[in-house]
Amino acid sequence: MPTYDYKCNQCSHVFEYFQAMTDEPLSVCPECGGEVKRMIGGGSGLIFKGSGFYVTDSKKSTSGSSSK
Repeated sequence: MPTYDYKCNQCSHVFEYFQAMTDEPLSVCPECGGEVKRMIGGGSGLIFKGSGFYVTDSKKSTSGSSSK
């Protein structure tokens, strides 16, 4: 479930809210009760951990000759 950023139109309070993608966006500021808008964020990138995700991680040279 993603975390969404919201900003209040009245008091400019910025906050994050953890909710499902299918949930309706929030409409009320928790600080002043004013109207909020969901901000557009860049999100987070996908992080691969462990070996085998890059060509150089698990690929071994199969050629019998080595260059010097």
